[in-house]
Amino acid sequence: MVPKPVLEWLLEANQPSVRYYTLTGLLDRRESDSEVRAARARMASTGWASDILERQGPNGFWEAREPQTVREYLFFLWFPEFSATIWSAIVLADLGLTKSDPRIRRTADRLFEYKLGLSSMINLYHEEMCAVGNAARTLTRFGYGDDARVRRLYDWILEDQRANGGWNCSQGTPGTLERAEPLAALAAVPPSKRTNRMHRSIELGAEFYLTRKLSQEGARYAPWFRFHYPNHYFYDLLVGLDLLTGLGYAGDRRLRPALQLLHEKCRPDGTWAIDRPNPDAPASLLHLHVKKVRPLQLEPPGRPSKWVTLKALRVLKRVEDSS
Repeated sequence: MVPKPVLEWLLEANQPSVRYYTLTGLLDRRESDSEVRAARARMASTGWASDILERQGPNGFWEAREPQTVREYLFFLWFPEFSATIWSAIVLADLGLTKSDPRIRRTADRLFEYKLGLSSMINLYHEEMCAVGNAARTLTRFGYGDDARVRRLYDWILEDQRANGGWNCSQGTPGTLERAEPLAALAAVPPSKRTNRMHRSIELGAEFYLTRKLSQEGARYAPWFRFHYPNHYFYDLLVGLDLLTGLGYAGDRRLRPALQLLHEKCRPDGTWAIDRPNPDAPASLLHLHVKKVRPLQLEPPGRPSKWVTLKALRVLKRVEDSS
């Protein structure tokens, strides 16, 4: 049961994306419900999504101008981390925005033009999995999952899965827990549209995480035990829990250590906080192309977070429903 004050807080009208996912994910309201439809209709005009879209340029990207040189072309839409177009697009997709909004269509057009065109200077069809998974998941959530160019990204995700069931960025290496984007992209595909090969890949990928109980890989890595949003291409236990429970593994006993941590991190008032902004990792592990990162933050760390609380409660509801 969600405490009444917390539920009322999540249902506040100032963040219609949170309200929408609370209605559908916690209260089991249908898409046809009048309150659900009203919340969805306000997503682009109120709250976080509106704030992000206000910074978008007229041609659908967040950079100051289109690329002029070869180097700018290669880095366009992705850099600087985490203020360039792809990072805003990932969050907008998380918040429920789709191609029904013309501004989302313009952003998708830029991604297709610069990163998914076979004749473009660089395309994503054999890029590293963090970029491929993020692009596939974002465009699928925007409503382009049936586009042949997006399906090619999924072909690459399936081809690049390692023998141990995970994914990595470096060729010839085993998968790693840190690389969750490919599995998250597969999770974004509606079950009715998943191929047999996708279903098998999801099973292998889920087993990879479950065998490791979402965190048992090498020495204890502190950032995995802290909660964040936006996650960009970083992993933590809430990312893993949301992903695995959403794929139907909420009843698996191997999630118990991560669920115990989730319970421990609940605040006395029934909410959860963002622990750190990303990038929350040792500098030696980051490959940033700017000296000073400007994180894309929706909510301040250390205070009750609507987004993290929503995700935590959604995880716990799936676990309860599975029992």
